[in-house]
Amino acid sequence: MSPNKPLSLEQIRTMRKPVRNINIAHRESLSKLDKLALVVTVRVGTMGFFLIILAWTFIWLGWNIMAPSAWRFDPYPAFVFWLFISNMIQILLMPLIMVGQNLQGRHSEARAESDFELNTQSAREIEMILQHLENQNELILKILHHLEK
Repeated sequence: MSPNKPLSLEQIRTMRKPVRNINIAHRESLSKLDKLALVVTVRVGTMGFFLIILAWTFIWLGWNIMAPSAWRFDPYPAFVFWLFISNMIQILLMPLIMVGQNLQGRHSEARAESDFELNTQSAREIEMILQHLENQNELILKILHHLEK
């Protein structure tokens, strides 16, 4: 490409890559287990989930402290069954959340790469437009000089 000769519209169109939606591409690349991990990661990371766990804890501990002795199923102060269930929730959620966060990280990297490609493409096209305008300005100046003579 010569700096004095502007590119034709067809040349510019053939150089341009189609813009792809990285969100759709990422979503389509996920397996069912990946989607499950993302759903769990998104849901567990909310205040709603925190409030559910907090309410469950207060109800469980409150019941086993204040209910009549015959109705208590997890004796105070050990709360062995509550600790067991809490640990099982943690053991199951931690790796699942880590998988979901890794998937979210890959998606973020793909979006950043896509943004970089689009920005680079835009910069090239802007440079071509500026070059085209510069060539037009030179042509207009030549015409004006010719008319002045």
